[in-house]
Amino acid sequence: MKNLKNIINKFPGAKVLVIGDLILDQYIWGSVDRVSPEAPVPVVWAKQRTYVPGGAANVANNISALDGSVTLVGVLGKDKHAEILLEGLKKRRINAKGIFLDQSRCTVLKTRVIAGHQQVVRVDWENREPLADRLNKKIADFVNKNLKSYDAVIIEDYGKGVINKELLSQIITLARKLKKIITVDPKEEHFQYYRGVTSITPNRKELENAVRNLKIKDTSNQFKINTDKLFTDKDIDLAAREVLDYLSLDSILVTLGEQGMKLFEKNGRRTHIPTVAQEVFDVSGAGDTVISAFTLGLCAGASKLEAAHIANFAAGIVVGKVGTAVTSRKELIGRLYGKN
Repeated sequence: MKNLKNIINKFPGAKVLVIGDLILDQYIWGSVDRVSPEAPVPVVWAKQRTYVPGGAANVANNISALDGSVTLVGVLGKDKHAEILLEGLKKRRINAKGIFLDQSRCTVLKTRVIAGHQQVVRVDWENREPLADRLNKKIADFVNKNLKSYDAVIIEDYGKGVINKELLSQIITLARKLKKIITVDPKEEHFQYYRGVTSITPNRKELENAVRNLKIKDTSNQFKINTDKLFTDKDIDLAAREVLDYLSLDSILVTLGEQGMKLFEKNGRRTHIPTVAQEVFDVSGAGDTVISAFTLGLCAGASKLEAAHIANFAAGIVVGKVGTAVTSRKELIGRLYGKN
């Protein structure tokens, strides 16, 4: 525990570049006391509206809240939601110099209606089309010019078009050349793009679906696992090991909800890390917290296992909060020592 505290206290020296799909999370807070006469749905009496950074922007928010230095790279529309998100990033000390505005795309907006502590409905406005070549070039040029100044790059892939094969190939090649840490919060359809990164952080469902997709595309019969049935815990272990070898990764950190996490390392070590969550109100954004704390740990000189333990404690804090949430260094250290 003492070593984990020393690692966390080095977070302020870490510099991270976050690249991915930018999302504005809107929350409408209210209460319910009747059912609509128009349809069998609750009528929410709205009392407050709040906005927080989502997607790759939430990863940047987590890093900033933990006192890391972070620059965000991505694309927003030229609209009022972009203005709201950019203002929110400024307030949270997030460098937005890698964000490009484009008239042809809308800013991705996720609206959650919350009654009490219960989410009633979510409404999404989004893009899923790949970026135009000119936008790919702008992002690639920015990364080429600036990556040498950072300790790590996080790829946050929400499948909204920013993370694509051509762009990722350039970023990974450059990052490996510069010997930078590369971590990926993956999209199951894109696993084949992540070859050679340091680590990926899928949840159980993403790993299962990714193995199914990769098995279909692979002609070498490398994937021996039977993907026609529901995965057991042993199947998850086998799937993680096969993906780690197939993509030439240093490690995979698989998040398992109430079962905690499992870390699989290139040296063959497998470690199960039980959850430390004291209560769970909302899992929104928990994966963003995991990759943020894990990457900061690696930047601060932690082993993969030490970084995974730190990420587990951080996630255990945010799932106890309603909405897309973050934790601070002080709060994280307090949880390590049982002070909150």
